[in-house]
Amino acid sequence: MKKVLLTGASHGLGRSALDFLIEHNIEVVAIARHIEHLQHLKSATVHIHAVDLTQMYAHQAEALLQGCDTVWHCAALSSPWGAYDDFYAINVQAVETLLQAAGRLKISRLIHISTPSLYFDFSHRRGVCETQLAQQWANHYVSTKYLAEQAVLKAVAAFPYTQYLMLRPRAIFGEYDRVLIPRLLQLHQQGKGVLKLPRGGDTLMDLTYVGNVIEAMRLASISPHIASGSVFNITNQEPWSLQQVLQELFQALGKDMRIQKVPYVLAKQVATLAQAWANISGKEPVFTPYSIGALSFDMVLDNTQAQNVLAYRPVSNMHDAIVKTAQAFKAD
Repeated sequence: MKKVLLTGASHGLGRSALDFLIEHNIEVVAIARHIEHLQHLKSATVHIHAVDLTQMYAHQAEALLQGCDTVWHCAALSSPWGAYDDFYAINVQAVETLLQAAGRLKISRLIHISTPSLYFDFSHRRGVCETQLAQQWANHYVSTKYLAEQAVLKAVAAFPYTQYLMLRPRAIFGEYDRVLIPRLLQLHQQGKGVLKLPRGGDTLMDLTYVGNVIEAMRLASISPHIASGSVFNITNQEPWSLQQVLQELFQALGKDMRIQKVPYVLAKQVATLAQAWANISGKEPVFTPYSIGALSFDMVLDNTQAQNVLAYRPVSNMHDAIVKTAQAFKAD
């Protein structure tokens, strides 16, 4: 990697990836819709652009890609609820524009961040490999991410000089997280230290520390002899119960926390009503049937392909990753 185009650079995975590229002195074209929090990053190797990907034309994408040999596409609308057109614009149309621009310019590699939500089907699933997709998509986010993957495969066929690879990291958390940890902190505050969870938090799940996702992105960018269009599950390779994750997190945050068990059927009914009201009011619900399902059903992924092809191994274990994440949120 000599020069990387990075999307979604203002928060979450993209923001952590930007830190990584800067730290390793790799030239980066960092694009995001809002760049206020990036203005302090003064470096000859960093080029920051305010770009709304949903409004980006082909010639603009090609201009941003000039001189790049790698694309890390992290930007997406990731939410359990919202209008389909909003998901489609960023998760499909913007992806198609970027894929085609990279192909026309013969960019060496494009790493597309997808999602293992493609496996979710409201049942317990363990040892899930990359081909075991659900029969029905749980929400608009998942359906549009599937369409994005199909767009990647079309680009593979159309542009043989660019190598397109897809990663499906499970439940990313880390220092710049604006989804998982903030939502948990909000629920903790609203419940006055009590978190009401289906199965009392006994659900077994994979999570992935953001630093490990970046390691997988790095490997996908440099590993030789990978078939274009390949897709890889990425996790911490340490399935923990939700209860264990929460106990460790809130202990590291220095906050008291207690879990109260609630029946899944009741929680799903409440979430269904909340989602119905959200569709009328236009205000995002705290929970949807999908998010309740994600808290209720075991989901453990098979990382064999990433291990064998990318030689991927997590660089941070769950304990250390949770501590680092908690320290970052305490510092805020």
